[in-house]
Amino acid sequence: MTAVIDEPTTHKGRGWAAPPRPVWEEAPTRAGLAGKGIVLALACLAVVFPLWIVIVTSLSTRRAIDEAGGLVVVPKDITFIAYQELLSGGQVTRAALVSIGVTLVGTVFSMTVSVLCAYGLSRTDSLGHRWTLMTLLATMFFSAGLIPTYLLVQTLGLTDSYLALILPSAISVFNILVLRGFFMNISQELTDSARIDGAGDFRILWQIVMPLSRAVIAVITLFYAVGYWSAWFNASLYLNDQNMLPLQNVMIQLVQKQEAPVGLGQAIKTGELSGLAVQMAVMVMALLPVAVLSPFVQKHFKKGMLTGAVKG
Repeated sequence: MTAVIDEPTTHKGRGWAAPPRPVWEEAPTRAGLAGKGIVLALACLAVVFPLWIVIVTSLSTRRAIDEAGGLVVVPKDITFIAYQELLSGGQVTRAALVSIGVTLVGTVFSMTVSVLCAYGLSRTDSLGHRWTLMTLLATMFFSAGLIPTYLLVQTLGLTDSYLALILPSAISVFNILVLRGFFMNISQELTDSARIDGAGDFRILWQIVMPLSRAVIAVITLFYAVGYWSAWFNASLYLNDQNMLPLQNVMIQLVQKQEAPVGLGQAIKTGELSGLAVQMAVMVMALLPVAVLSPFVQKHFKKGMLTGAVKG
């Protein structure tokens, strides 16, 4: 006798019953597609609309702002006078240059230390590997606190110094762990072959590991750069000289209406500029670098973050 085996694969044309499929594998209905489109459109509108208001208000004249009663939604009497005044020199221009310098130097320093630390920790046979890793992990859950940190910075003589904007927050253990996880995914045979050919650790890191890790390096670089560009707390603690303040702190002063930037007070008093337009223009200047760089790194986010988190 021949055993008869039921076929799980069926075909509707032959009258066989199709096996049930999971819900997430079913083709979406028209109502489902329409609902997703509406939700995505509302989410995009919630993000874009406030940014639109900020940009339009920064380009509006005092008359247009007064007619709108504050923030402007519909463009009218477009002018670039706020940006011309902000970029013509003075406190805002100096603060923008400070932010650019701190971001560039800080990002290079942070990436250099993070990559070297992550590569060392990715070699499980390296000296003090386990103890170093445990020490770094402990800092993610325990902190000395604000006052001891301030006293340390003051003792090191870093107050009223740009190093105070870089060193206290130069290293992120989370970023190091992501880099370490990515480095551990690189084939051990590949690095062993390079070592047999006479390559040292620095050459292996520079010529093999770094080119294969472009995705995660791009993501972590963006994380550090955005962190330095958006930082304001360290400057408010450690800097007393107004001429050394970065752009974010000047923007806070404008929003809180503590004082007008040097060179703009007279223009606002004479009616050439609106104080609200100046505030919105500074916000646009603070958001612009992040908005420009993010799309170029967006394609690396999925690969860089998920692959780097597989091992640890």
